Amino acid sequence: MSTLRHAGITIDYQDEGTGDPLVLVHGHPFDRSMWHPQVSRFTAAGCRVIAADLRGYGRSTVVPGDTPLETFARDLVGLLDHLGIDRVVLGGLSMGGQIVLEFHRLFPERLRGLVLASTSARADTPEVRDRRRATADRLLREGLTPYAEEVIDKMVAPHNIRELPEVAEHVLAMMKAAPPEGAAAALRGRAERPDYLAMLAGVAVPTLVVVGTEDGFTPVAEARLMHERIPGSVLRVIEGAAHLPNLERRVEFDAALERFLTGL
Repeated sequence: MSTLRHAGITIDYQDEGTGDPLVLVHGHPFDRSMWHPQVSRFTAAGCRVIAADLRGYGRSTVVPGDTPLETFARDLVGLLDHLGIDRVVLGGLSMGGQIVLEFHRLFPERLRGLVLASTSARADTPEVRDRRRATADRLLREGLTPYAEEVIDKMVAPHNIRELPEVAEHVLAMMKAAPPEGAAAALRGRAERPDYLAMLAGVAVPTLVVVGTEDGFTPVAEARLMHERIPGSVLRVIEGAAHLPNLERRVEFDAALERFLTGL
């Protein structure tokens, strides 16, 4: 594991393997360990895989207040500059996918490809923005444990909680360990993100869109909308997965990602 001093904070990251770089961005309220299966799989396949703890999460610096998606995107470009990497395939899940879209808005020249998993390009409605802010306040009052226990069966499909208990335990542990101040700051910043739908027609790099059939946070319809708007994109709908197909259906997710990377 390595650390980077950037913009007054410390970013903890791993950089494994050689070959063409693949950068993976975790969702909320997780950390880079959600990508451990893919780091192992794709370094073995000859990729250089980079996964960082976003500011406010994992072992990176916790910054209270509001953290806009632009800040996360600039942290990522700072990491790429530090590593001497020009262009990457950038993949993210849920909030991580929205950070990928923000990165594309700011730094399209740094991209070779996009992976958008379990995410949405739409801006929040006023009601959803209010709900995110209320959740941020709740996390500061209560910590992450009550929230984590409330949403675990939306993050991981109930049948997968029974059949893949080690996955459910990992997901629950990540959520409970998330620093409340960092998670709340991300929620507030995420509530203010722009709408990316109009930008999608201008995406000029190969794009993979992935979603689970049982995802209650970002339904299949949201993935299909992005697929329809992004020229030449590939859509993979993964049966039996909820919000975390890379963990719930690792074989299927990895196969989709491998086909995508091989075709670049």
